[in-house]
Amino acid sequence: MGSDVFLKNSKVYARIKNIRHKGGKDMEHPQLTRFFSWVIPVFVMIVFQGFSTVSAGDTANQLAEQYLKKVPVTRFDAKMTMEEAEKVQEEFVAQLVKEFGEPVGYKAGLTNPDVQKVFGVSNPVRGTLLKKMILQSGSVIRADFGARPMCEGDLIVRVGNEAINQAKTPEETLKCIDAAIPFIELPDLVYDKSVKLNGPALVAINVGARYGVAGEAIEIKATPEWKDRLKNFTLRIYDEKGALASEGKGSSLLGDPLNVVFWIKNSLAAEGKKLKKGDLLSLGSLTKMIPSKPASSIRASYIGLNPEGPVEITVTFK
Repeated sequence: MGSDVFLKNSKVYARIKNIRHKGGKDMEHPQLTRFFSWVIPVFVMIVFQGFSTVSAGDTANQLAEQYLKKVPVTRFDAKMTMEEAEKVQEEFVAQLVKEFGEPVGYKAGLTNPDVQKVFGVSNPVRGTLLKKMILQSGSVIRADFGARPMCEGDLIVRVGNEAINQAKTPEETLKCIDAAIPFIELPDLVYDKSVKLNGPALVAINVGARYGVAGEAIEIKATPEWKDRLKNFTLRIYDEKGALASEGKGSSLLGDPLNVVFWIKNSLAAEGKKLKKGDLLSLGSLTKMIPSKPASSIRASYIGLNPEGPVEITVTFK
């Protein structure tokens, strides 16, 4: 398609060029000069827009095909910009809808400043959650659920009021979320270990969204106590032997989970989009990534989040 666009427009340009040089003196005609001053830039823009669109589509097609077949991607354009990666992600997600269902929310990635440095970015990145990506706590799934399957401790909050789109501060978003949901994310890094990942590479694959197991919703109230709970709760990840595998606190999410909520809202607003009531917002990893392996399980314990006591969720790999 890209070559067709180029050839088609090249023929147009050739005809224009022939007319322009015909008779020699025509080049000095004021009206003709003005004509070419805007025709040629428009022509160049059309050609390169055609290449950009096709490139995003082709890249998304390849990534989606390997993602769905669970085949690691071994090559990626290290020069891809974040803007180009966002276009790829849009196409990529559109191809996953048939398999995973309609969007139900968003996920934030790279919400830890230290991790941002590793990926060469200065802000978090955003992906889209699809309906069938969300599994219930206690689910048993294959250890090879993705091309490069991982697991990590996370937290979901649910939008309860669309007034969140008018929030001016992170604190104001607390009034517009109605639940916290314990969540073990099961991301898929998609790329082979030989590929050096950066921000655009992660954005292109929808920030690695694949699956995740969710617990019961815990009602949130817009109180100073709940603001402290979200920031100070502890998450501990245990393996199938009961050994502590990783640990993190709510404050590891941009210093405060509400900062992530506010960032997601603003990142969508910058694209002319809004949060809807019921949207699920995955706020990012509180623990290190752990590769999934057969005949194993993960148990996540949330301490200090629920006023009624610790909450646990699990996932088993077969």
